[in-house]
Amino acid sequence: VQLQASGGGGLVQAGGSLRLSCSASGRRYAIAWFRQAPGKDREFVAAISWSGASTDYADSVKGRFTVSRGDAENMVFLQMKGLKPEDTAVYYCAALDSPGTTAQTMAVMPSDDYNYWGQGTLVTVSS
Repeated sequence: VQLQASGGGGLVQAGGSLRLSCSASGRRYAIAWFRQAPGKDREFVAAISWSGASTDYADSVKGRFTVSRGDAENMVFLQMKGLKPEDTAVYYCAALDSPGTTAQTMAVMPSDDYNYWGQGTLVTVSS
C-alpha cells in the first residue's frame, strides 16, 4: 500500500489557507493526519473514519481544520484555514485498515498501531 500526501511545499502567510491531500493505493482506509514540527514530537492532528461518519481533531486545530473524504474512495483531504506560524510542520497521513474504528478512537491510538504511513508534506506558515 502506498500513501501519498501532497499539497504542501510552499510558503503560506499567517491567516491563509491550504488544502492537503492523501491518496491511498487501491482502496479505502480510515485516515489520520499527524504533524511533526522541528525539534518536537509527532502529534495527532485529525482523523476520519473508514465510512466518513466520524471525524476528530486536536484541540489546537478545532474550528480551523476540516478533514473530509473525496468522491474517490481512496482520497482524503485536510482543509486548513486560519493558519498560524505554529502550524508549521511536516504533515503525514496514516492509514488504518479497520472499518469499525471511530475517529475518536483513532485520535488516541498509538501511532504504531497505524498500518501504513505516507512520506509527509511540508507546510510552512510565515508570520
